[in-house]
Amino acid sequence: MGTGKTETAKVLARELGRSFVDMDEAIEQKEHMLISDIFSTKGEAYFRQVEKDVLNEISGKKDCVVACGGGSFTFQENIDVLKKSGIVICLTSSAETILRRTQKFTHRPLLNVRDPKKAIEELLKKRSAFYAQAHYTIDADQLTVEQAAEEILKILNSSNEINPKS
Repeated sequence: MGTGKTETAKVLARELGRSFVDMDEAIEQKEHMLISDIFSTKGEAYFRQVEKDVLNEISGKKDCVVACGGGSFTFQENIDVLKKSGIVICLTSSAETILRRTQKFTHRPLLNVRDPKKAIEELLKKRSAFYAQAHYTIDADQLTVEQAAEEILKILNSSNEINPKS
């Protein structure tokens, strides 16, 4: 969270001429409630199961750019599905940057704690081994979303992983 995944994915989808899918929005539509409400009323375990179901639905789509929630890539089954269905690019940022980018939002259930910076640091540490399994990683700490999308396009074009549609 707070690395610019969603906005970067929107820019990337536009540049590639592909559709954009936001997993968080798909989950909210499926459940007819906000993610923060799912967490508070049904719990994280329930949310993660819905997230997994939505991920499996989305993985069958073609020619789209998907913005996944940061926690979805912390389950090996999800990682395997994502890596089989497309190219996985992880955007990273420092705890300080993530805190700065997220502190004005109250819809982040994992950060609604007494010490959000410590929570971010713990999440990053706990998730680092999972995130390392992405096909590519980009440090988005000092990048705008447009610059991050440009870096992704460079990677994809230089590796012949994907070609923009005309």
